[in-house]
Formats: sequence, structure tokens, C-alpha cells
Amino acid sequence: MGQQPVYDTRNVMDGRDLLRSLAPRSVAAVFYDPQYRAGLDQLSYGNEGERQKGRAKLPSMSDDMIVEFMEEIQRVLRPSGHLFLWMDKFSLWSAHWHRWVPEVSSLALVDGMIWDKDRIGMGKRTRCQYEAMAILQRGPRRAGGVWTDHRIADVWRGKPDRKRHAHAKPLDLIQRLILATTKPGDLVVDPAAGGYAVMEAARATRRRFIGCDLK
Repeated sequence: MGQQPVYDTRNVMDGRDLLRSLAPRSVAAVFYDPQYRAGLDQLSYGNEGERQKGRAKLPSMSDDMIVEFMEEIQRVLRPSGHLFLWMDKFSLWSAHWHRWVPEVSSLALVDGMIWDKDRIGMGKRTRCQYEAMAILQRGPRRAGGVWTDHRIADVWRGKPDRKRHAHAKPLDLIQRLILATTKPGDLVVDPAAGGYAVMEAARATRRRFIGCDLK
């Protein structure tokens, strides 16, 4: 047996091992923000400089590695459970993220969101101001009785908290999505937790959390 992750704390381990430790169909929701370089590689900046220093230091995941995560995610999600999958605009518009979905998949795209970060980023043509989220659901696909908050707009506005992590995501959005798709006591997972915003949101909403990062 390998290292066993601990609930409601910061685990230092490979996220794939964390997912493998969980029972099938035991998880209500997964937030997954894979570390990839689609946008930076597309822009071909090479040395990103001080503004991207924190992100560039993080080890990049290959498509094959992300598929391994996704295979385990679909295994542990309960029926009609949700995966919230973050990506940049190049992964979105090129449909590159479709490569991350396992060939035999119980996950289906049911919705999507844009996070308007209210700050201008890099770009050789247009300057990037947003990130995207694909919302996938394990079958059976349904919204009634599973998604309870129908006042969440598909564009979320708010500046990132860079003090939390190099690629921090909006805590208020994460909390809202947890409330919309889970119940108190349900298990929420983040296998690439970064600044642990998902853990903070899960605690605030009385959900169980398990997650990890490499450091």
C-alpha cells in the first residue's frame, strides 16, 4: 500500500495516487485544474519573465498524464456527479481538451463557464482576460434534483488572488458550485489542489474534502 491521503488537510502526493485510494462512485464533485502549457506554448514566449515566473516553475502535465487523472476521476465520481475542468482559451477554442477525455468515457459535457478575470494578460494578438471551465457529468445526465442553483451565470467576474497561488481560481465561484451540486457531508475532491481554494470552500459549506498537490 502506498501513502494514504488524509481528509480535510493538505496532502503532498501525486494526485493520481490520491484518486486511486478512493472507492468507486464515492465522490460528489471533482475540481481539476491540470498544469499544462497550451497557452504559453502557443504564444511561444519561451522565458515568460517575472509575471509568469510562479506558473512556469510548476511541472507541466502531458496529455497522457491528464488522461490518467481523468480515468480515475470518472471511476470515483458517483452517478450524476460533476467534474469542473479548468482550461485556457487555446485548449477551449482548439478543442484540445477533448484529448483529455478517456476513449471509453462515462463523462459528458453538460455545460461550461467563462471566468472573466478583469485584468489583461498576455497575447500576440488579443490579450487574454479569461479562463474557461468545462462542466462534465457522469451518467446518467440530469439536472433536476442534482443542480439546485439556477441563478449562476455562465460568465463569472472577479480578479484572481495571486497571493494564494500562481494560478488561483475564484473562491466564491467554487463555493457556489459546491452548494449547487452537493449536499452537506458529501465528498469533494481536488487532485491538483494548488492554493487549496476548494478545501476552503468545502469547509465553509460543510462538505468533506480530500485533495493534494506535489508540494
